[in-house]
Amino acid sequence: MKDGHLDDIDRKILRLLAQDGRISNQRLAEQVNLSSTPCWNRVKALEDMGIISGYAAILDQRALGMPDIVIIEVTLDHHDEGILSRFGEALSGLPEVMEAYLVTGDYDYLIKVAVTGTEGYERFLRQKLYKLPGIRHSRSTFALRCLKRIHSVVP
Repeated sequence: MKDGHLDDIDRKILRLLAQDGRISNQRLAEQVNLSSTPCWNRVKALEDMGIISGYAAILDQRALGMPDIVIIEVTLDHHDEGILSRFGEALSGLPEVMEAYLVTGDYDYLIKVAVTGTEGYERFLRQKLYKLPGIRHSRSTFALRCLKRIHSVVP
């Protein structure tokens, strides 16, 4: 890495780590044609700069018994800071919520939820989502099949 800019080796390290976050430093070094210490130093520098923000296990929702993904558009009654803050905090506490975005456009939030079929979705709506403060309207779409899923864009 030179002057805070990624070079080809940094990009290759990032691609390999995105594919396998558990790859050993030795194997990673071999793949990018470096010795272990310079490779470790590069990974550490990428972490220190915040380019690598963490490592995680990717869980299979189907194996966990929540195979269905629902995308929910939510519109709030009001848009003052208090309502947005309370809604966002409450949403973050729901374990079924995989992703949630405050967005521009016709609705306020775009939420990705894992559920068990239509019964699980109805339970989520009635017992959790509709109990959150400030919801005026929601619209839902069940995902039929995932065509592409990545966790970050790799340079």
